[in-house]
Amino acid sequence: MSIAVIIPCRNEGATIAQTVRDFAAVLPAARIYVCDNASSDDSAPRARAAGAAVLFEPRPGKGMAMRRLFADVEADIYLMVDGDATYEAAAAPRLVERLLEGDLDMVIGNRLNAIGVEVFRPGHEFGNRMFSWIARFFFDSPVKDLLSGYRAMSRRFVKTFPSESVGFEIETELTIHALETRAPIAEVDVDYFVRPEGSESKLATYRDGLRISLMFLRLLRDVKPLQFFSLVALLTMGLAFVLSLPIIETYLQSGQVPRIPTAILITGLFVLSFVFLTCGIILERISAERRMLYRMHYLRIPGPRQSLRAERETNPHDRLKEGLSGPNR
Repeated sequence: MSIAVIIPCRNEGATIAQTVRDFAAVLPAARIYVCDNASSDDSAPRARAAGAAVLFEPRPGKGMAMRRLFADVEADIYLMVDGDATYEAAAAPRLVERLLEGDLDMVIGNRLNAIGVEVFRPGHEFGNRMFSWIARFFFDSPVKDLLSGYRAMSRRFVKTFPSESVGFEIETELTIHALETRAPIAEVDVDYFVRPEGSESKLATYRDGLRISLMFLRLLRDVKPLQFFSLVALLTMGLAFVLSLPIIETYLQSGQVPRIPTAILITGLFVLSFVFLTCGIILERISAERRMLYRMHYLRIPGPRQSLRAERETNPHDRLKEGLSGPNR
């Protein structure tokens, strides 16, 4: 049973070596991979000196780095974490054990129950809770910390994840894909720390907040097209109805329709609303077919417990247990 710690990294020279060493200490059997995402500092040599295998992704963006890691790294379990030394390394074995015990596909490190708001930048906790509420409302999400970058994932989930994200919206896309495919997921409380001095966050509050908002709209359109286009159709029909009220009132009073261009616009809006509704019905069926194809591909890859059982049948020594607990426990 192989475990890979995958770390996207852009200009984290002040913290990347500490992050690599911390996770190597708590998961001694794991292989650690750092994806240098067009860094302009010495992140790559520091990560390599600390014992990590270094990959390179010249196109900037966390989503780009994660896409490279997902594609090029082979393992049974993937532990995703940021390279800024803010996530609790000691929680890594708990995430992996929870994944195996529940035969899950994703375990998310929930930062919100374990710490105070002072470690978040202004507005970040509010934005996180707001986006988590949106995911709960539209996608029936049980996840409380939607934007957590600390996740343990199974091989079958990673290798069937069709990533389209460029930046920090990757966490939202991971969660919604798990909900769309009905993959079993859970959360584990973890500690979260203030960035060490000399380390600077790459998350831009407004720019990345806008990107996440647009990602939600795209996912709602792709995952739940009937809801999305029904909402658009309702708004279009509502606009047409509001515009039609003065014309109906004039017609009832005088028997005439003096605003012909407005009447034509209203007719067009009503027709367009039915076109949107028809699009939603058709795309809902296509979306269901796509989910079925995802599911079939997903089922071809063994889950965590199946991989562990197969290894134990061929190897009587429990290497995973040794990797989680370390040689001194």
